[in-house]
Amino acid sequence: MSATPSATRPGSPPKAAGAKSTLLPMAAGDWGALVLLSLIWGGSFFFGKVAVQEISPLTMVLGRVSIGTAALFVIARIGGVHVPLNRRLIGEFLIMAVIANIIPFGLIAWSQQHIPSGLSSILNAATPLFTVLVAQAFTRDEKFTAGKLAGVVLGFAGVAVMMGPALIGQLGGHQLPAQLAAIGATVSYGFAAVYGRRFRHLPPIGVAMLQLAASSVLLAPLALALDQPWTRPLPSPHVLAALMGLGVLSTGIAYILYFRILARNGATNISLVTFLVPVSAILLGALFLGEALEPRELAGFALIALGLAAIDGRPGRWVRGR
Repeated sequence: MSATPSATRPGSPPKAAGAKSTLLPMAAGDWGALVLLSLIWGGSFFFGKVAVQEISPLTMVLGRVSIGTAALFVIARIGGVHVPLNRRLIGEFLIMAVIANIIPFGLIAWSQQHIPSGLSSILNAATPLFTVLVAQAFTRDEKFTAGKLAGVVLGFAGVAVMMGPALIGQLGGHQLPAQLAAIGATVSYGFAAVYGRRFRHLPPIGVAMLQLAASSVLLAPLALALDQPWTRPLPSPHVLAALMGLGVLSTGIAYILYFRILARNGATNISLVTFLVPVSAILLGALFLGEALEPRELAGFALIALGLAAIDGRPGRWVRGR
């Protein structure tokens, strides 16, 4: 069955960023999808750290988006998903590919060669801050409020507390270029979250697949010309396995969830996943690796929970109602 949306005629212009809001408040299912996305994206730091040991950053990003495209193509064919393309949509997917994949993936892959993954996740947690600022400038229905701003600050503080002073102390110094690259990735993610709202009338699987396909087309000539991967030794089996995990799980499947939440709940809410990624990583370590939870981690969890509650707004409305 075709997944062509019924609310918007195929090929017609999507609603502008400032159009009347059709965003929904975060329901239990949306929070569940956000947590699942954080678990999947949490694995991308591990997969990327393993893959970049033997694969150059640009080639790794090309492999990531190409594998993700192939996986989503199979899923789309099985599900009968079809997105009618026109020249305008192709151009928009190319822009989305640059700001959502090529720029941030490339910057993160390069920065991971120079900074630890824990510090990378702290810097990545700045994504909601930049998303709120971009949404303030370019949307009408996602203006920041005192609650949103307080929530973003609390969430970022929670990630910093959870990761500990040792990593915070590494900010600056000889790693500064890599840290700025990681922050640049979060700025690009902020623009991508707002720009991606224009695809809300299309099926999430189709949007994810076409965005990754556009990324593959743009990246292929660059990676082949600059990296010449055929001149390098074949990566080890565990590195290839990490690249497959990065492509199928942390890119293909993750973007289905990403565009579903973005279409339903907006750019600010989807960016909250960066607060939950380190939480998921620490909790998984405690559950499956027997790692003890430290007091600072529990304090960080509490700050992040307060931040999410402030952004969601319902606890405050409940208190006022009482």
